[in-house]
Amino acid sequence: MDTIVSFMNTVIFHNTVKAYCFAGLMFCGTLAFCLVGKRQVVTYLGKIAAKTVNDFDDFLVTLIAQIGVPVFVIISIYTAVSALIIPETARFILRIVMVVVVTRRAVLMLQDVARYGVTKAYNKRVNVADPSAAAMIKNLTSIIRLVIWSLGVLFVLSNLGINVSALVAGVGIGGVAVALAAQAILGDAFSAVSIFLDKPFAVGDFIIIDDHMGTVEYVGIKTTRVRSLSGEQLIFSNSDLTRSRIKNYKRMDSRRVAFKIGVVYNTPVEVLKKVPAIVKDIVGGMQGVRLDRVHFQSFGDFSLNFEIVYYVLSADYNIYMDKQQEMNFALMEAFKRDGIEFAYPTQTLYCKQFS
Repeated sequence: MDTIVSFMNTVIFHNTVKAYCFAGLMFCGTLAFCLVGKRQVVTYLGKIAAKTVNDFDDFLVTLIAQIGVPVFVIISIYTAVSALIIPETARFILRIVMVVVVTRRAVLMLQDVARYGVTKAYNKRVNVADPSAAAMIKNLTSIIRLVIWSLGVLFVLSNLGINVSALVAGVGIGGVAVALAAQAILGDAFSAVSIFLDKPFAVGDFIIIDDHMGTVEYVGIKTTRVRSLSGEQLIFSNSDLTRSRIKNYKRMDSRRVAFKIGVVYNTPVEVLKKVPAIVKDIVGGMQGVRLDRVHFQSFGDFSLNFEIVYYVLSADYNIYMDKQQEMNFALMEAFKRDGIEFAYPTQTLYCKQFS
């Protein structure tokens, strides 16, 4: 017994064997506590997640499950060594290793949280799939990731004993200079975020901006690209788009169509009164069209003018043109059947002979 006590009190590198044994027990206990605790937490949260319909708890389980053994090993070593007498340099190195490992894991988890938050915010605002969403989410998360990693590096440098105040001040001054030099780029980037959140248009929408029109092909951090009807690609800065009035034809529920027809002046009144009924019969026989009104509008220079207003129950331009073509053919056939003449520009000259 005395031999065991003597051995346990033996000093090796400024620590007794008993201290090393105690440190070993602390290492094993801390590691076991972390591993078992993680497994219990993941199991418990997994059971809760299976009973809910939202995916936040599933995301939380995945986030905790990603914490690997190396993190727990480093924490256990640091905890165990705290009970030992070791050189300050070694203790400092061990502390920095632990800070780096734990900070890295924290940064990765914060990145996942940021990506999850941005994705959920987008899906909450938009119910349809948007091909530009993946690119925009990637760009936003890249910016957030850069900020998170910068804060992580500053935290590590602070634990190294480096005065980060001067560094932050220098970075701040440099950031102001860069911001002033890149106002246009930053303005386009913020406009891209505004377009992403407000969604005035999406990829695939047909839009009109001032005198330009086309289908949106790509929405990026700096520019938005639109394919015009004639085939060329139009590139707009995002700042220009947020300052412009945009017509988005993709989001029309129906298309209002107003047009006029004119008949000749010598048409009898009884025949003129038939025109509204003729138009109503034509529209009544067409699918996907709703008549609004038909009126004898005015006496023109060479014609009696009727105004017809109807709605095409589709936003598709080709469908609108098909319906208008069907309407025109039907009007020509009906007018020919009833002996009604379309008017065209004419002048009647009356000559009086003087003797």
